[in-house]
Amino acid sequence: MSAIELPVWAYVQGAPSGQGKIRAVPEDFIVTEQLAFEPSGSGEHVFLFIEKTGENTDYVARQLAKFASVRQRDVSYAGLKDRHAVTSQWFSVWLAGKADPDWYGFETDTIKVLHSVRHARKLKRGVLSGNSFQLVIRDWQGDKIKTEQQLNAIKTDGIANYYGEQRFGHAGQNVNKALAMFEGAKVGREQRSIYLSAARSYLFNQILAQRVLDKTWNQAQKGEYCAFDGSHSFFKTEQVDADINRRLAAQEIHPTGILWGKGCAELSPLEHSIIASYSELADGLIACGLEQDRRALRVNIPDLQWQFIDDATLTLSFTLPAGSYATALLREIINLNL
Repeated sequence: MSAIELPVWAYVQGAPSGQGKIRAVPEDFIVTEQLAFEPSGSGEHVFLFIEKTGENTDYVARQLAKFASVRQRDVSYAGLKDRHAVTSQWFSVWLAGKADPDWYGFETDTIKVLHSVRHARKLKRGVLSGNSFQLVIRDWQGDKIKTEQQLNAIKTDGIANYYGEQRFGHAGQNVNKALAMFEGAKVGREQRSIYLSAARSYLFNQILAQRVLDKTWNQAQKGEYCAFDGSHSFFKTEQVDADINRRLAAQEIHPTGILWGKGCAELSPLEHSIIASYSELADGLIACGLEQDRRALRVNIPDLQWQFIDDATLTLSFTLPAGSYATALLREIINLNL
């Protein structure tokens, strides 16, 4: 298979109506994790809510292990966060039979411990209800009226649930590295996970982009699977009746796309066609043991707020469910490829 280049996936809103800079400084991109549960207050694991600026998640986890004198595998986190940002996220440290160290001694100019609490179990990947964002777009230029129209439409109708371009590495090279891995290239365990995620996400985005072009990204089709809003559960729509359409319009449920892997899920004709078109990626994912799953094609953003501070500065605030990308919203209103 020849090298894959990332396409410009179809826009729900037609095309970006402006351009500008994101992450001009870390404080322009503020992300706050929202846990899906409340830590109990007792147990062998210490949950730490840490604010980091300009640091990546793995680095903080490694430093925590050193500071607490534990193995690196005894430190965990729910999700990776952008380095070029101010992010507040949860970590857990296994301290069986040990007292807490002075966590404030862990602080640096770029790392702050906001809260600590005990819990009975380690923090697992993905156990977030979502992430809240406060973003600043600087040097904004464009059609202000159209941008506000697009933002109003996004608040009302949601966005296409694309994986963000950061998922694929610089110029999409993680997808090509996945192909090389499938052909026998040796990679480390961490890189293996990154490349597998990129390959599967690429197939999903290809499916979603075609649904956007077909204007069915927010509509159910007979025999496909729909997801409940805010849930990983989904069900098969035997018939697209008035009740299904009502629930779709109310954004209670969403159409889904296949996350490819081992399994016997029924595929739509579109999904089957795209999977067949990228057989090297699809076969490699199966050979590596990934299990099939599904992902909603649409994400609701009812709390979206925005303000033009001046003619060249636009601020945004909103919440996304875990696994969804702020860049999937930003790409609809500004050109991210400049």
